[in-house]
Amino acid sequence: MFDRPFYLDKILQFKDSDFIKILTGVRRSGKSFLMKLYREYLVDQGIASSNIVYINFESYEYQTINTDKKFRMVLDKLLPNNSDKIYFLFDEIQLVDGWQKVVNGLNTSFDCDITITGSNADMLSGELATLLSGRYIEILVYPLSFREFLQVNEIAPDSRYVDQAYSEFEKYGGFPSVVLADEKIKDTILQGIFDAIVLNDIAFRSGIKDSVTLKAIISFLADNIGQLINATKIANTLKSEGVSTSVPTINRYLELLEAGYLFYRVQQYDIRGREFLRTNGKYFIVDSGLRRNAIGRREGNYGNRLENIVYLELRRRGYDVSVGRLGDKEIDFIAKKLDDILYVQVAYDIPSNTHETDNLNNIKDNYKKILITGRYQEVNQIDGIEIKYIVDWLLE
Repeated sequence: MFDRPFYLDKILQFKDSDFIKILTGVRRSGKSFLMKLYREYLVDQGIASSNIVYINFESYEYQTINTDKKFRMVLDKLLPNNSDKIYFLFDEIQLVDGWQKVVNGLNTSFDCDITITGSNADMLSGELATLLSGRYIEILVYPLSFREFLQVNEIAPDSRYVDQAYSEFEKYGGFPSVVLADEKIKDTILQGIFDAIVLNDIAFRSGIKDSVTLKAIISFLADNIGQLINATKIANTLKSEGVSTSVPTINRYLELLEAGYLFYRVQQYDIRGREFLRTNGKYFIVDSGLRRNAIGRREGNYGNRLENIVYLELRRRGYDVSVGRLGDKEIDFIAKKLDDILYVQVAYDIPSNTHETDNLNNIKDNYKKILITGRYQEVNQIDGIEIKYIVDWLLE
């Protein structure tokens, strides 16, 4: 057991409020673990166990509860016989058809605090959005950050082993079960997580029978992290490799991969025109270990792998992230949070020319601009642009 205070604090911010707390994110990222931490916290605060109604719909005990009618029947047996506040904790609730009406009914009828988890973004659309409009807060849970990775492995941020730890983090990623496992079985666990996400959360639940094409798309995206692509480019590439598919099919599969939190699509933003472009976008995968697994554990593409890690960390820090375009120049990331903007370029090593920093200096505003490198550099800045080593930046 280990703490994840970053996420637990977010849950506690909305404890006993009118907001339903919805923990979302890719499978095995730690949502169920956070529910258990929250339950332990409630017990430590003196909440009676009878007033904590916890249901994990993937557990043996409750895996047959798949309709709203069965859901209500179980709840009727678990409701406490007192007037104290009830704490409802529902894990992987998307497995229950019609769960939205049940949750809305509980929220309306009882003095309660509701926390739920789910592994598909579609659960936040449609009926839920209609029934609970303005009354829920989404908390997106990612695999372990590098700082959490060090904490779990009991490595101090100023330890001489930090660089070595980063290499392992970059290789195997941050899924808790992988981080805690012996290195001999890390790849086996990653393969299991990959299959569970692709075959269960995406293919089975969406009725996809052509898993070959789905996996081919995943492999293409994982191998082209940080590249501007579109459905037509993917279809043409797969066709040249003997996989016949269509652009509409590609687009549908891409939407499903996003809904399953396996990939994130990042739009291009025209800095001069101040508008998002509807053309090509970039795709980033939720975990570097899954990327390595998806492309057959090949090495290489160090710059793109670095870019993926930077993107995920920006998301963890609460930024909305886009890819910048300035004329014919590209800015790797524009990160926005409220009124704050951060411009980021990513380079595995500083090139002999000043191309990367020149792109940033061409942006004529006063927001912060940084260059993140995959190798430690002796210089702290170039032409006024801060140079940050990836390990140092991840630990800020």
